[in-house]
Amino acid sequence: MSNPSDLRVGVVGAGLMGGEHVRRLAGSIPGACVGAVVEPDADRAGAAAAAAGGVATFARIEDALAAGALDAVVIATPGPFHEQTLLPVLEAGLPVLCEKPLTPDPESSWRILQAEQATGRRLIQVGFMRRFDDQYARLRELVAAGGAGELLMLRGVHRNPAVPETYTQSMLITDSVVHEFDVLPWVAGRDIVSVEVVHARRNELSPGHLSEPVLVLMRLADDILVDVEMNVSVGFGYQVATEAVFQQGIARIGQPEGLQLWQRGTFSLAEHQSFATRFSAAYDTQLRAFVEAARAGTVTGPSAWDGYKVAVACAAGVVALDRPGPVALDLPPVPSFYA
Repeated sequence: MSNPSDLRVGVVGAGLMGGEHVRRLAGSIPGACVGAVVEPDADRAGAAAAAAGGVATFARIEDALAAGALDAVVIATPGPFHEQTLLPVLEAGLPVLCEKPLTPDPESSWRILQAEQATGRRLIQVGFMRRFDDQYARLRELVAAGGAGELLMLRGVHRNPAVPETYTQSMLITDSVVHEFDVLPWVAGRDIVSVEVVHARRNELSPGHLSEPVLVLMRLADDILVDVEMNVSVGFGYQVATEAVFQQGIARIGQPEGLQLWQRGTFSLAEHQSFATRFSAAYDTQLRAFVEAARAGTVTGPSAWDGYKVAVACAAGVVALDRPGPVALDLPPVPSFYA
């Protein structure tokens, strides 16, 4: 049951991610409640609203804002719809947690940066939830402390059991490696300088329109090399892991995980089947941090500038899918607003 003092959070989008946010806000995030559901599909809107205890629904974010139903907003629509939702929310001066990507391309992300700066204060937190995962946070602390010497390399894997037919070749970058473009430079404390994509032997079990797996190579500042295996047809489960190579040691996160079972002369280790379970705790922590900051009149976590940098990296990565060699990132100086 919500309290009058709860932060009323409007959830925009009632699909898979929107449903996850509704469930958390309605049941496990203190100090917040679902203020309204914004979703043009009446059936999905009704189902999400019922899960939140029968809250109001709106087809457009403008209508929810005009009704005064919201104190903060979570955007969980597909990326192409983010800009048209973010702009009126910024104009209303409300804090917003926007699921990745900030927007699908650098040009629209830059427009969002300009709109946020025009408000005079930071209002956007981008939903790169891996920064709120305890393992990634501990690895970042190890890098910063220097206890294993200087960081030399990062090696990552991002594997899905399967993807739907609607998953396109460019989504290897824009829907999947987008996470590594944020979290691995964050772990290393350095920005991306260039991106390269190397194609492996094609998996014949992949959907016919996909050429994968691929190896994504990032060169970070200070000549730190990052490689990420992007593999969406492994069949056995959802797996995300990172290995850090230091001057004086190796650190690994993400593997192995799950239930270990010895039975009938064999050993097995259960693996996650979805991001929703692998990063469940991170999603909880991310949303709690957003709510706590919004109630205090601020935002926390990845900024719109972080979202813009990832949009630039994704654009370079999509180019690199079809051409050999590294593609340099052309980033402007960080605006003082985000420094």
